[in-house]
Amino acid sequence: MRKLRYFVAVARHLHFGRAAAELHIAQPVLSRQIRALETELRAQLFRRDHRSTELTTAGHRLLAEAPALLAAADAVRQRVAGADRFVVAFMPGLIVTGAVRRLRERHPDLSVEVLRTAWNDQVEVLHDGRADVSYLRLPADRRGLTVRPLFSEPRVVALPAGHRLAGKESVRIADLAAEPLLQDPAAVPEWARVATVTAVPVPALAVEEKLEHVAAGRGVAVLPLSTMTFYTRPDVTSARIDDIADNQVCLAWPAGRRNPLIDEFAALAAQVASATVAAPPAGRAG
Repeated sequence: MRKLRYFVAVARHLHFGRAAAELHIAQPVLSRQIRALETELRAQLFRRDHRSTELTTAGHRLLAEAPALLAAADAVRQRVAGADRFVVAFMPGLIVTGAVRRLRERHPDLSVEVLRTAWNDQVEVLHDGRADVSYLRLPADRRGLTVRPLFSEPRVVALPAGHRLAGKESVRIADLAAEPLLQDPAAVPEWARVATVTAVPVPALAVEEKLEHVAAGRGVAVLPLSTMTFYTRPDVTSARIDDIADNQVCLAWPAGRRNPLIDEFAALAAQVASATVAAPPAGRAG
């Protein structure tokens, strides 16, 4: 992995001197490491002369593969370093206490930790090794993951308290066609199909930030019912959206990873979900 990192630095600069300076090593040492890597791979990675350094075809191919290899190595290193702990990632509004508590009771010497995620990093924490399992809200990129469905829940629209739709128990997605959306439209493809306005260009926002913008009248946000219930506030109301699919909640972990704790936690999460899915939801926000 060290040689691969050296290779990436040279490929980025296409200059051994600048790469060596970035890596804080002597240029002859860097050159020897690259030659050793080429010997191991049985391929020439760079063409060099007195004026320039260029990637060969093999070099271009290795550069394309390098980020995934380095990320995988970092993830393995984090998992090995954290072998005595188990990290459960979760999205806002989801309560993971039941399954986490049961795992702790079964393994009192294991440090079971939780990690809050957002829509844009709920998968990333699995690939980079920060979490062992993650409660996902779909849609999400499932490539490279094992995904187990847990339950589904209605989606609601968060509205400012004085909005024309405030006070309604439910709305249709077409009722929101002229409302600016305060989130990535990919998260609400149903809105994107009927929208007559564009989404408000905002960075990836936490739920609390979304609701601040909603309360200020900048637009609306579509959230799972449990999230809206968890973040109830007096200046924001909500209404169920009748004609879009429920939000799907799943448990995910890296595909092919062999860890008995993952299988055990997945079973516990499924048990807790089955026991609570029929429970009546909390009161509506607003």
